[in-house]
This record gives sequence, structure tokens and C-alpha cells, in this order.
Amino acid sequence: MSWKTGVEKLLTQKLNKEVQILSDHPLGGGSINDARVVQTSGGSFFVKINSASRYPGMFEKEAKGLALLSKANVIAVPRVIGYGEETKDAFLVLNYIQSATRVAGFWTRFGEALAALHRNTGNYFGLDHDNYIGSLPQRNKQHDSWSGFFRDERLEPMVAMAFNSGRIDQSMIQRFEKFYSRLDNLFPHEPPALIHGDLWGGNFMVGESGEPVIIDPAVYYGHREMDLGMSQLFGGFDQPFYESYNSAYPLEPGWQERLSFCNLYPLMVHVNLFGGGYAGSVKSILRRF
Repeated sequence: MSWKTGVEKLLTQKLNKEVQILSDHPLGGGSINDARVVQTSGGSFFVKINSASRYPGMFEKEAKGLALLSKANVIAVPRVIGYGEETKDAFLVLNYIQSATRVAGFWTRFGEALAALHRNTGNYFGLDHDNYIGSLPQRNKQHDSWSGFFRDERLEPMVAMAFNSGRIDQSMIQRFEKFYSRLDNLFPHEPPALIHGDLWGGNFMVGESGEPVIIDPAVYYGHREMDLGMSQLFGGFDQPFYESYNSAYPLEPGWQERLSFCNLYPLMVHVNLFGGGYAGSVKSILRRF
């Protein structure tokens, strides 16, 4: 397979010795990428593979996002070994993390770590490059205001995509317009925070020492409540996570209600990827406007 040739070349260069793949086996969970644990003559690694033409630059953007999170030095992330392309395959090589059992106080530690991450701030909402949210391109044009960024770079691209594909109708467009008219006054004014960007239950794991590790980011500088909203989208994290976060970095009153507004973005992503009942969830949030 072509990706194996590319991975061997990359590891040979990075480790400064000839590296050969001895075996590999697939890991479940990913709908976009083929994820594998690869045993080599230079050690074990986690490798993600996908189509270079279908998802151009995806792994380069993921590597940049992981580097930003790692630089903050407050929460564990996989270490990037490298990325590349070989024939039709794109690949990303990370250190292999063996999942373990949660230690006592895992959720408290997780909440405190996320709060510390969010204290890393930028000058603008957005990022100096675009990336992906799942398999969809994510625009990160920089804005001075959260409301402008949330409307123009998050919601509007997803709304337009859904309307053009027939997944939502004109009445939904009108509901979003009403929401936009209130947007300036909905969120507290805070500095742009470094956020994971796709922090649902499938995008963290328990590290080898029982600590929280965040994976598969869609990084940008945004409103910190976006990460908390996403964490509640598919069942939510345990209550000590929210309590410790709010203790370490207190949220403005009304944050629980605002999380549903945050989730308009990931829900619209799901409308475009999967359709079905997600449009109904969006409509129920917008109904109050």
C-alpha cells in the first residue's frame, strides 16, 4: 500500500535511521480516516490515512492545530511525528497513546485543564489559516467581534450549504436572520480564546497515566463557550467537569442557556453531513427567536 511507503520514508527521516513497518492493525471509530496502530522497527505509532485529493491539506491543518494546543502546555495532546502524501494517500503520524483507566478526579482535572487552555488568548476571532470540522472545510477569516465571526465564518457557510442542497428551506433562513439580529447581545464580550473546536465525547481519550488527552481538534480562537456547548451535544461530560471549569475560570451568568446557541454550528455541520433529525434540533433552538 502506498501509505506504508510514505510512512516508512517519513519515519526514516525523522528518526535518522532506516525504519520498516513490521505490522499494523486498524482501530475503529473514524468515519473519515482509516486509523491504524503501526508497529515498526523504530517503535509503535498511530497513523491516520485518507484521500489526498478528497481532503486536501487536512492532516497539515490537524498537525498545526495539535501544535497550537501543545504549545499551551496545559492539557495533553498526541505528539505529531509528521505528515505527508504518497501517491493517492495522505497520512498523519502521531505517537501511539495506549488508553488506560481514568484516575480519580479525572473530570475535575479535565475541567481545570480546559479552563487553563482557554486562558490562552489571541488578538482576533479566527485563525491565520482555514482548517476542517469533521470532513467539511472550516473558514477562519479573522474578525474583531465574536458575533461577526460566528455569523459569517461559522453559521452562514453551513446555512448556505444546507439550503443549496435542499436540507433546509427558506423558513429556516428567516429563523437564522432573526437570530443574527440578536447575536450582538447574546454572548458576553470576552477575548478570543484558544479552543479545541470539536470537543465532543469522541474527541478525548484517557492517556497512559489516566489523564485527559484531547484529539482530533478543529482549532481556532473563538468564544470559550463553544467548547463547553459541544461537550454537551451528545450526552455531555460528567458534572465535575463543568464545576471545576467554572471554579477555575468562572462563566458569565446564563451560560447554560447560551450553550444551545453555540451548538447551532455543530448541529448545522451534522445537517450537512447527515441530514435527518438534526435540522429539527436546529429549528427548536431558533424557535425562541
